[in-house]
Amino acid sequence: MIIREGKSVFKGVAIGSIFVYKKAEKTVNKETVDNIDAELERFETAKAKALEQLKSLYEKALRDVGEEEAMIFDVHQMLLDDLDYNDSIRGIIENDHMNAEYAVFMTCEQFAAMFLSMDDDYMRGRAADIKDISERVISILNGTQVSPEAMPEPVIIVAEDLAPSETVQFEKDKLLALVTQKGSANSHTAILARTMNIPSLVTTDIEIEQEYHGRTAVVDGFAGLIYIDPDEITLAKLQEKKGRADEQRALLQEMKGKETVTRSGKHVHLYSNIGGLQDVDAVLDNDSEGIGLFRSEFLYLGRDSYPTEEEQFEAYKNVVSRMNGKKVIIRTLDIGADKQADYFDIPQEENPALGFRAIRICLTREEVFKTQLRALYRASAFGTLSIMFPMIISVKEVLRIKEIVEEVKLELDRSDIPYGNVELGIMIETPAAAVISDLLAPHVDFFSIGSNDLSQYTLAIDRQNQSLDTFFDPHHEAILRLIQMTIENAHKNGAWCGICGELGADMELTAKFIQMGIDELSVSPGYTLELRKRIREC
Repeated sequence: MIIREGKSVFKGVAIGSIFVYKKAEKTVNKETVDNIDAELERFETAKAKALEQLKSLYEKALRDVGEEEAMIFDVHQMLLDDLDYNDSIRGIIENDHMNAEYAVFMTCEQFAAMFLSMDDDYMRGRAADIKDISERVISILNGTQVSPEAMPEPVIIVAEDLAPSETVQFEKDKLLALVTQKGSANSHTAILARTMNIPSLVTTDIEIEQEYHGRTAVVDGFAGLIYIDPDEITLAKLQEKKGRADEQRALLQEMKGKETVTRSGKHVHLYSNIGGLQDVDAVLDNDSEGIGLFRSEFLYLGRDSYPTEEEQFEAYKNVVSRMNGKKVIIRTLDIGADKQADYFDIPQEENPALGFRAIRICLTREEVFKTQLRALYRASAFGTLSIMFPMIISVKEVLRIKEIVEEVKLELDRSDIPYGNVELGIMIETPAAAVISDLLAPHVDFFSIGSNDLSQYTLAIDRQNQSLDTFFDPHHEAILRLIQMTIENAHKNGAWCGICGELGADMELTAKFIQMGIDELSVSPGYTLELRKRIREC
């Protein structure tokens, strides 16, 4: 029996055969070409085919894992269409008379090195995306492109690493677990694995040997271990553990239709976070009471121009209507930092997380803001819609937001366009907002604590930076004190307070949040029933 340890990104137990996934070796030869036009045509044809494949991957990911996770393939399409990237490839072909494969390879190396030299972790992560799209084009050019082999039965995938495009190509019902040598808990592949509810390990100390192919293994996502050729006693214990986990998942179905109320009678509103209309099915299937965070910025990504008022109105209306009266809280666009759209023309920043993003864009580009607000208010006539504003740091911002809201409502009144009674709230995701929450609360109906940003800004730690994992503590007393302060100041001023970040699904803190007086928790739909059970036990 061989035991290897990794970092778990999704809990669960999987038992089955190993499928060792190895990428085809891509050797790139440097060749001089005489017919420049023909070589340019080869590149354009390969690029067109790659774009077609990425579009298909986006659509498959959309069906399998939802819009938010599928967005990476929109990003890949944008990178493949990037003017500088294409100019570099064409320049090497035209000026150096090099073959297209070599031109793509050299451009990839240059761009990846450029991204890796940047201070920002998000931008460094784009190096992997550049390599992914470049390898796709090279494979098409030299005819070595291979799709993951057809798997006759569900298997445990073992690989050095997996690009998002590779993960999505696997048939969902043929995947028992993912185990990789490299990767991180925040990688696109890890996110996809969590969304697909597949036990997964990353940074695993496993050798990628073909001899493992076909051998029996057990992935224990609870302990972060993979057992290869487990002995009978170990296999029996893990089968029992899997049985308990499966039974627990089945028992959670009994939570449907039950109130989210503690044993002492306190009701906690249990909502879901979503990224688009296609996620509403998961919200309803898991019996969420409403939507606590609709990430509206995904309407702005993966395109080359601003979404129109009508496009936004239809999207918001569809979500609100499908929720049939249940509350839908929509966050105004949070572009910037790790979510970029070229047509916004945001200047290059040394630290985008502290830069021109979210409400700062809205308050300096008021027409963009008003377009979204008009669409939101129009949609509010079709259900229960609330609006919250991200990255607030001052009362001045809130007062200006409310002035703009009144201007929009006046425009709608003049046009006899109906709208509902809309709650207005703000996200508490900066230490500044938490500290002055007593001053902010009188101006809003609710607070929603964005614990992801609040944690990294409070601790001055980029959560995407793996080298800082040992320093990052989501249960840090400073974070908990800011949350407690925020809840108390909301209640003193007649506002309610919820949490929509990852801490909302942290079962170790559920009882503490209830003791603090939290009114609402908003989590990924898949966590709803487990969290309801936890709350009912408090």
